[in-house]
Amino acid sequence: MKFLNHLEEWLVTALIGVATAIIFVAVLHRYATGLAIPGVQDWLLGLNFGWAQELCIILFVWMAKFGAAYGVRTGIHVGVDVLINRLSDRVRGRFVLLGLFAGALFTATIATLGAAFVWDNGMNYATRSLLGVSTEGLFEGPTTPDLEWPTWIVYLAVPLGSSLMCLRFLQVAHGFWKTGELPHHDHGHVDGIDDEVHPPAAGEEDRIYRMNDDLHPRGKGEPK
Repeated sequence: MKFLNHLEEWLVTALIGVATAIIFVAVLHRYATGLAIPGVQDWLLGLNFGWAQELCIILFVWMAKFGAAYGVRTGIHVGVDVLINRLSDRVRGRFVLLGLFAGALFTATIATLGAAFVWDNGMNYATRSLLGVSTEGLFEGPTTPDLEWPTWIVYLAVPLGSSLMCLRFLQVAHGFWKTGELPHHDHGHVDGIDDEVHPPAAGEEDRIYRMNDDLHPRGKGEPK
């Protein structure tokens, strides 16, 4: 299970890295083709980046699905808990578990229906073709306009991402059942910045006010 602890971060990082690189190269290519450089301009015009936008859209769809699972695991998703927090601890715990199991049930349903849709939309045909089994009467499925990829590859993000979300809901529910705590994310926190404030040493409390002008307050006993 340790492999799954940071699966979303690895996937989202890889996807956003690829998308960023593709967008950068596509934009650079677009502007570079306008430069009248003999030989180079003709070569650049011969390169086709018409597929870049479609691929980036697909990557962002996958990022959104796995990012949603990351949000469940880390507690990033916004929830309206004003009424829940006013209840007693025992009643509140029951409602929290009810909400987590409802989330697990919902995502499991989406994963199941999504898997059935993907299978019937061409994955069954592709799997049988790969195994050399007869595909007679099966739906081959549509393809994307630019990349001409089978669309079931794009839609596969739905069952995979929803399944991972379901797993995260169950993990959070198990952790809450054992410890009574939910994952919490501070939206104002920035990784890499130390939020700990160290108090000033004795006798140095007013150091922040010491300025050599008449515009700022001075500490007690400090000469003008």
